[in-house]
Amino acid sequence: MEAEKFDFDDVSSGYRSALSTRYASKEMQYLFSDQKKFSTWRKLWINLAKAEKELGLNVSEEQIVEMSENIHNIDFKEASAEEALTRHDVMAHVHVFAKLCPKAAPIIHLGATSCFVGDNTDLIIIKEGLNLLLPKLATVIRNLAKFADEYKSTPTLGFTHLQPAQLTTVGKRASMWLYDFLMDERSLREAKNNLRFRGAKGTTGTQASFLQLFNGDSKKVKELDKLVAQLSGFDKTYPVIGQTYSRKVDIEVVNVLSSLGSSAHKMCSDIRILANMKEMEEPFEKSQIGSSAMPYKRNPMRSERCCALARHLMTLSSNALHTHAVQWLERTLDDSANRRLTLSEAFLTADAVLMVLSNITQGLVVYPKVIEKRISQELPFMSTENIIMEMVKRGADRQVCHEKIRILSQEAGLEVKKFGKDNDFLDRVRGDPYFSPILKDLDNILDPKTYIGRSEEQVTEFLSDEVEPIVAMYTLKDSEVKLCI
Repeated sequence: MEAEKFDFDDVSSGYRSALSTRYASKEMQYLFSDQKKFSTWRKLWINLAKAEKELGLNVSEEQIVEMSENIHNIDFKEASAEEALTRHDVMAHVHVFAKLCPKAAPIIHLGATSCFVGDNTDLIIIKEGLNLLLPKLATVIRNLAKFADEYKSTPTLGFTHLQPAQLTTVGKRASMWLYDFLMDERSLREAKNNLRFRGAKGTTGTQASFLQLFNGDSKKVKELDKLVAQLSGFDKTYPVIGQTYSRKVDIEVVNVLSSLGSSAHKMCSDIRILANMKEMEEPFEKSQIGSSAMPYKRNPMRSERCCALARHLMTLSSNALHTHAVQWLERTLDDSANRRLTLSEAFLTADAVLMVLSNITQGLVVYPKVIEKRISQELPFMSTENIIMEMVKRGADRQVCHEKIRILSQEAGLEVKKFGKDNDFLDRVRGDPYFSPILKDLDNILDPKTYIGRSEEQVTEFLSDEVEPIVAMYTLKDSEVKLCI
């Protein structure tokens, strides 16, 4: 067999992440692109120069303008060639930027260490990533809120241990999914609000290089840290760091994204179970094909995709935990390669999950007749407690009634399980003279709405008290969503 030949300069010959080619949005992909990363490095060098100039160092406006005019003018091939020589990515880009900005070359990266651009850029991207995710999550919350409100009074069979249990409502069940996502929204928002900037801290976090630049003026060094953060969009810097900001920050961020994955997986697993029962379906387009071999199939492929992505997202939290745990003393470099993978994939995967969830929650389909039929099959057993209570109200002995109900229900259950017959428990009740005091009220006792407790009120109160204030924080449009605060 002839050996395959590859043109390794052809992009189609190499591996490409499915997160980029199939799942994540263009906006999130750009956040983790080389263009975004290295242009942010240059913005940070400019911000450092501006702050140093303001505090009295010999930095000219002409140098700052020269750098500002070349933020996005990045020659990636030249930078790659420089890195091959220096084996240092930051210095490679310092050299390339300096060639573009000969007047500014003497002051580029002045007093800084690699982590000044590396860590600060990561924090900027994390913040912007959370800003992209939060409105998408709010859209899912809004969609689910509408669905829960629409079906808050529709009785459905509850399940515990995946076995029939007391009735709930379709909307009440959806509100359980919704509450998980409210917790995720709060956690993502808090993680964003907790973010600080690494700032200008020097090689091991002591600010020694900047103290030397400012001739021992500690106040100016402190002000430099503050100014660089403000120019970069942050109010605060981390007060103590080593060479890097604590990788525990990454744990907080990745954990909340992984937790979002568990919420998505739980909801989409429920939808898959309900689709099997034919009670509910995700959106299904007219031309959509469920199976190449079985044309009748309506597979819950969106929910399955969401579960697949969510599983990957949930696993990433362990990477962040392990990376933090092995950052010996002021820092080791074994965080770098892992973080390049973990942070980007966490955000890209979370983005993909939310895009699928938005699609699913916009078009959930409910089949009330199937739900009613399943209720009618199981309600006879569900009604036993209410029958006992009504009999006791009419003077019956609770223990005697319980025993009679136990015998009749076991007999009916045997007919269903062993012989495949319909549930005839109520016929047995009607045929037993002992229950004559309640027979005329039996239809009312069997009304499904008498078995859903406060489900409808719970949903109404939950949406009003908990959900609406969160949705109100966002301006949500189908094409563009953004955070109001």
